[in-house]
Amino acid sequence: MNYLKVALFVALCFGFVATAQQKDYTQYVNPFIGTSNFGATHPGAIAPRGMASVSPFNVAGPQNVLEKDSRWLSNPYVNENTFLTGFSHLNMSGVGCPDLGVILSMPTTGELKTAHLEYGTTYKNEEAKPGYYSVDLDKYDVKTELTASTRVGVSRYSFPAGKANLLLNLGLGLTNEHGAMLKFNSPTEIEGYRMVGSFCYNNAESAYPVYFVARISEAPQNFGIWDKPATYEGVEAQWMGYNGKTRLKEQFMREVVGDSIGAYVQYDFEKPTQVVMKIGVSYVSIANARENLDKEVGDASFDEVYEQTKKAWNDKLSVVEVEGDDEDDKTIFYTGLYHTQIAPSILNDRNGEYPAMKTRATKKTDGTRYTVFSLWDTYRNYHQLMSLLYPQEQLDMVNSMLEIYDQNDWLPKWELNATETFTMVGDPAAVVLADTYLRGITDFDIEKAYAAMLKSADARDENPLRPGIAEYIDKGYVSVDSGISGPVSTTQEYNIADYNIALLAEELGKKEDAKRFMKRALSYKKLFNKESGFLQPKMADGSWYEPFDPLAGANFTENPGFIEGNAWQYLFMQPHDIKGMIKLMGGAKKFEAKLDALFAEDQFDMANEPDIAYPFLYNYLPGKSYKTREKVASLIDTYFTNKPAGLPGNEDTGTMSAWLIYAMMGFYPMTPGDATYTLSAPQFKKITIHLNPEFYDNKTLTIQNASKDLSNRSSLYSIDGKTYRKPVIAHKDWVEATHVVFE
Repeated sequence: MNYLKVALFVALCFGFVATAQQKDYTQYVNPFIGTSNFGATHPGAIAPRGMASVSPFNVAGPQNVLEKDSRWLSNPYVNENTFLTGFSHLNMSGVGCPDLGVILSMPTTGELKTAHLEYGTTYKNEEAKPGYYSVDLDKYDVKTELTASTRVGVSRYSFPAGKANLLLNLGLGLTNEHGAMLKFNSPTEIEGYRMVGSFCYNNAESAYPVYFVARISEAPQNFGIWDKPATYEGVEAQWMGYNGKTRLKEQFMREVVGDSIGAYVQYDFEKPTQVVMKIGVSYVSIANARENLDKEVGDASFDEVYEQTKKAWNDKLSVVEVEGDDEDDKTIFYTGLYHTQIAPSILNDRNGEYPAMKTRATKKTDGTRYTVFSLWDTYRNYHQLMSLLYPQEQLDMVNSMLEIYDQNDWLPKWELNATETFTMVGDPAAVVLADTYLRGITDFDIEKAYAAMLKSADARDENPLRPGIAEYIDKGYVSVDSGISGPVSTTQEYNIADYNIALLAEELGKKEDAKRFMKRALSYKKLFNKESGFLQPKMADGSWYEPFDPLAGANFTENPGFIEGNAWQYLFMQPHDIKGMIKLMGGAKKFEAKLDALFAEDQFDMANEPDIAYPFLYNYLPGKSYKTREKVASLIDTYFTNKPAGLPGNEDTGTMSAWLIYAMMGFYPMTPGDATYTLSAPQFKKITIHLNPEFYDNKTLTIQNASKDLSNRSSLYSIDGKTYRKPVIAHKDWVEATHVVFE
């Protein structure tokens, strides 16, 4: 094997210098975690933050327990399902709305069939690890192996002797959008595009193409395309002998456009044979998809691609080392870290080009343009974790958000592949920008960021980021009369964003802005009803909305006050004013009793972002930190396991995993914007965090749990030999420490 070839492959494909790994951290990752219990992850092959991923697609067909056309389903794979119809090359992980899941390859044997319900099959012997997946297809006796680089999916099919087919189906997908084009350039190369873009069932104008170039290692005996036109009725139908029927066009080498179209190649093998398919993708052009394929993978073998992807994963996972006796705990931890490195994902091509917001005109970056910003989820803990463990990535994400602002005139809320979906509520980008800067990652245009934050915070009319903002500014809350979904939740989210603007304004010396936004940040108090003890929705005239039921909205059912939750689950979502909350609720004892009741009455929802920080609130009550330690340890044991159902629910693009990683390390970013952590107890004997020397002066932070009982009720800990009891510590002090011991 040519050493220069391999070295260039590593540098071009992954942008890092390969070094000898002392340990294989990928052995502790189980990609099947989260593939059940609506975790919405998939076990397919992906490189860190890969644009391309190759996942088994088993959500089509009535044979499956959860089927994409009979219910809301946001993932290409469900562990309980048993019927597989291909391997999709663009997928999302841990999201709540369907999109992508397209460009499906499928190996078959015997007679050619192009309808997925006819060629689909059961399967066995699944194996998954970072950058690799394999499965045996029962109907065809074909072993399928998948791997991927950043922008290229690679599949290896081990066919038995005899007749065989390799299909590329552009009609099937998880997305609800349709429309595609394909063309054979030669018997072994296919190019085209597939329309996507229906995330959360957005309007048709949001559709856009993803381009591809596919190459096949073995020349076929025959090839062609299939096309199934719409079914017509009446006189027109009489003229069409192919009405509603699939047409095969053998050795057809012109463009074909349609909805239900695909390509096939056919073989007649004299002996068992392996066929490798490589598919480069791009959101810019077919030419870029080809360049991604050529420069990122080229002639590299399946095994070479996998080995380099494995090295890339080890580079990411080795940032944190954990030591302990429980192997399952290590797997749970490193799988969580793995999940945080999937989204946001890379949008730009190998040459730096990517589609602009609004116009989809081609732009170019010298850095990395990220996409998949599920900010309502990730502002709470994910970006804080990136600032700590992967600060360069976090800086690139912030700069990506500012590029979005330049092109779209607004900061992102839920951006996907250069389209703004406006999913969920609040103004979360303001929180991420402020928190990042206040944690010391400052190498971005903060004045532009601040101006963008002020625009969304103050624009009273035609404000897509903050609907209802005029009423919020005037009254201090969003009313039920406004027609805005979840007016109480929306008010709370605006409060948190305003708090972050206030902190950043103070840091930048903008004193008047700091005062104004800090006052706005406390307006949630206007929605607190002392008689009921809850935040309640109000009418525009200031009266309480009736009837009020604090349980309404549980399990994501709609209710007049809250988004994806009820009054219990939103009661304590003022992380920026914990002292004020305690006072508002009648003091520490009453606050504690209410918090106890939340857990005792099963109103705490570990799968729901608004309340996931609540276990740490006991740290702010005198002498009650032990409850935080107990509760956090219990939640880890209950909801996070080394099983397909090992997440409490939707992984939410890294948010649930970020909670887990922080909780297992023994600290948590309670208040977005405050560059602080509140402490619990590490769940390992020893944790070593390798800090990025380009951002932090200290190279290594070591955390030890000296207690034999890792749940550790003690509130004592030492930093470099000095003992403390306070449960809150500044981020700056934490990253400057070298040795922390929990007593």
